[in-house]
Amino acid sequence: MDAGDWEMDGEKALAQGNRDHWIKIIERCTRDLHDRVDMQQSVLLTVLGKIKSPPPIDPCSTPDCQHKKAFYRVLLETINVLEETKRSFKSKRLEELRKRLTDLLKQTA
Repeated sequence: MDAGDWEMDGEKALAQGNRDHWIKIIERCTRDLHDRVDMQQSVLLTVLGKIKSPPPIDPCSTPDCQHKKAFYRVLLETINVLEETKRSFKSKRLEELRKRLTDLLKQTA
């Protein structure tokens, strides 16, 4: 896929009303990059002896965090089970829970 393909996909997504979704993705990616740069700066300054006691590093502050990946997998599996069984139980509470979990997944993805 070349740059032209990405551009066309981006235009389609924007045209389909996914602009806010793309903005959230860009904001999250930018935040992740800033966090990684800050972490690298802290590590390098610590190695050079400029910082006596470095701030604690949150291992889950990066997108590679295995805990986050496991959480999203389980959350997605839960949503899928609720979706598959919605006709069997016909519970408003379960439907509301499924919708809330789906919204949460969209906000954090």
